[in-house]
Amino acid sequence: MGEQRPLAPGEAWRAVASCILTTFALLARHRIHLPKERVGMRLRFADGTSARVYRETRLGSGLAKDPCTLAVTFKLRLVHGPRHALFRRESLLNTPLFVGFPGFTSKLWLSHDEQGRYRGVYEWDGPQRAERYARSLWRILALVSAPGSISYAVVPGVRRDDMITASGRVAGQAPPDTTAWWRVQAGV
Repeated sequence: MGEQRPLAPGEAWRAVASCILTTFALLARHRIHLPKERVGMRLRFADGTSARVYRETRLGSGLAKDPCTLAVTFKLRLVHGPRHALFRRESLLNTPLFVGFPGFTSKLWLSHDEQGRYRGVYEWDGPQRAERYARSLWRILALVSAPGSISYAVVPGVRRDDMITASGRVAGQAPPDTTAWWRVQAGV
């Protein structure tokens, strides 16, 4: 991964606006699904933290032709204690901010971990598309996140489900960093 930074403001906000318009068309065609199979699954990460899946969003089949896994993390400002439950309910309203981006196929929404960080673990069609989305999303997250808490990782050639259920397959695809906040050690 190279240097991480958000897209230029104008470029990012245009991308988000286009995404929102696309999302309404997808909703009208009933292409967006909220499967329940992984809800409740706990993911354990190489940095010693863990978090539960509280929602999954899938577009169509949820499978990419040029798969990559995208993991995003952030820590919300002013969200502590019971406000976490409120955020998880409200977060469904954030769906138009990502589902219409080119290349989106699926997302696991993870509750806050032991350090108060939220994660999204996505399957994306094409690593360049995933990177563009992450850099656009940064602008939105910066409005509500603690400074310095936003980060992302793109793992090309790895399906999200392989990342969360068979992390051994990922070993050859990414640096061997056992403190990586995004590297799934086990999904149970």
